[in-house]
Amino acid sequence: MFRGKNYKESVKLVDKTKLYDPAEAFETVIKASKAKFDETVELHVRLGVDSRHADQQVRGAVVLPNGTGKTARVLVICKEERQQEATDAGADFVGGDEMIEKIQKENFFDYDAIVTTPDMMGKVGRLGKVLGPKGLMPTPKAGTVSPDIAKAVQELKAGKIEYRLDKTNIIHCPIGKVSFGPEKLTENFDTLIGAIIKAKPAAAKGQYIKSCVTASTMGPGVKVNAAR
Repeated sequence: MFRGKNYKESVKLVDKTKLYDPAEAFETVIKASKAKFDETVELHVRLGVDSRHADQQVRGAVVLPNGTGKTARVLVICKEERQQEATDAGADFVGGDEMIEKIQKENFFDYDAIVTTPDMMGKVGRLGKVLGPKGLMPTPKAGTVSPDIAKAVQELKAGKIEYRLDKTNIIHCPIGKVSFGPEKLTENFDTLIGAIIKAKPAAAKGQYIKSCVTASTMGPGVKVNAAR
C-alpha cells in the first residue's frame, strides 16, 4: 500500500512495541496527526469473544462526556401526535409512514441515527434489510427504540454513540477529534472502555480485551493499555 510523506513521518513518532497509557497514547496520536483538517480519533477494540454466537454479542450505547465533535443528524419515525415533540427535541427529520416509504423507494439515508417508538417498530422492522447493513436499525439496547423520544434525540445530539462487534470481533468507534486534546480524548476513552467492559457477556471466557488501538483518520495506530 502506498503511504505518503506525512504518514511516513508520523510513523516515526510511534513505538510499535510499546503499550501506551491512554493519556500518552492520545498525545502521540495528536503529534502524529499531519492532515490539514481536524481529524477524527477512532478506537479499535479487539475482544476475546466469538460474534457468531448470540450469547457472545457485545452491543450497546454510551454518551461520551465530551461528545464526538460531530453533531448527529437524527431521523425520528413516530405517529403524528408525537411528531411535534420530536421536532422540539431537535430531530433533523420527523415523519411516520411516509418516512418509511421514502427510505424504501428513494433510498433516503441522509442521517446518522434513527429513533422510533415501540408502537412503530413493527413497521420500521421491515426496513431491517436496508438499515441493518448501514448500522442504522433502531434497537432498544441502543436506546433508539424508546417511548421517550425527546431523551433519545437529546442524547444522540449530546454525543451518544453505539458500539457493536463486527464479524472479526472488533469494535470500531469515533471518540472525538484531534482538537479535543489528550485530556478530553482520555475521558471519552475511559467512558467507552468502561461501557464495553460492563457489557462483557457471561459466556466470554479467557482474556476479554485482546487489544486496543487508537488512530486519527490519516494517522498510524497507537496501542493503548485498556486494562482496568
